Amino acid sequence: MTSIPQHQPGEPNPLRALTLDQLRRRTSMKWRTYPADVLPLWVAEMDVPLAEPVARAVTDAMELGDTGYPVGTAYAEALAAFAGKRWGWDDLAVERTAIVPDVMLGVVEMLKLVTGPGDPVVLNPPVYPPFYQFVTHMDRRVVEAPLGADLRIDLGTLEEAFRRAVADGGRAAYLLCSPHNPTGTVHTAEELAAVAALAERYGVRVVADEIHAPVVSAGARFVPYLSVPGAERGLALMSASKGWNLAGLKAALALAGPGAAADLARMPEEVGHGPSHVGVLAHTAALRDGAAWLDAVLAGLDENRRLLTDLLAEHLPGVVHHAGEATYLAWLDCRALGLGDDPADVFLHRGRVALSSGIPFGTGGAGHVRLNLAASPEVITEAVRRMTAALA
Repeated sequence: MTSIPQHQPGEPNPLRALTLDQLRRRTSMKWRTYPADVLPLWVAEMDVPLAEPVARAVTDAMELGDTGYPVGTAYAEALAAFAGKRWGWDDLAVERTAIVPDVMLGVVEMLKLVTGPGDPVVLNPPVYPPFYQFVTHMDRRVVEAPLGADLRIDLGTLEEAFRRAVADGGRAAYLLCSPHNPTGTVHTAEELAAVAALAERYGVRVVADEIHAPVVSAGARFVPYLSVPGAERGLALMSASKGWNLAGLKAALALAGPGAAADLARMPEEVGHGPSHVGVLAHTAALRDGAAWLDAVLAGLDENRRLLTDLLAEHLPGVVHHAGEATYLAWLDCRALGLGDDPADVFLHRGRVALSSGIPFGTGGAGHVRLNLAASPEVITEAVRRMTAALA
């Protein structure tokens, strides 16, 4: 598979399009959780206007009153075309897909297909906190396989977790975050093939959350889990949500490898009633017609990663930051600052900047914060200034 160049010169940077005053008029979680004097760089929402093709699709639906129930395979067909152009993956089988309400609810439904109550689900902490919340809420048991010191999957640790997960002879699953949230790690084809081989050896079913797949920096290469050898029994979830800032327009796709088609076919029909029809239209338009807009966002995020690296080196040299190759999230090791296990609390109350606490990300999260890079360079600069002031 080949990686397609992402930067398209001439496209305006959507991360520079909106003023702080405009953003504060928003009523979503990012902008209404904290008081107005707090600069929010925490939850995964981007400070961008809608891509024009998406806005047009939603507006057309409103004008037509096209607000019924979703049906058909247009979303899957758009994803298949996007995957072929973007990742060189030409084997996304539309007939082995199903629409689900969103990625995490899709994860729940896939885990229900391959595990039962009390069964173990392996996670790679530090990892997206809802993994813990949804897994335990559905009466599954978390088994941790922490990332290595390099913030990559440690295959030895993963194998030991698989061994423990299947020790009692029951069913087990591995919830893979790819690309990884919060570290921004892009797993290589070799790593994913090794994961698939281990999963087959131990009889562990892999469910891959690939929601951040479109948000990969220039020079990096996203590899869909279902495209690697040995992943035939895998399941994956994809969405345009993160790439085009569509969290409020609910829709995602569940994908099955050829060896998991029968599992996906057992998913209850009513699950497909949960996605928003308008959401499906929006996601379809994003994947089909929103590539140029996405490329402009990705170029802006690459600039912001470099900016954050420079700002931290100048103002907060005690913070350890390994710039990720994907997502729009930065994972910051603040342990050397002496702020305790929850530096996000200090930055909030002393600096009036909201970051995500590392503690809910599981083992390896204490002393860390997650910073949302999907903002203007001016906001990123102000956030670091406030973080620095919090230490005074």
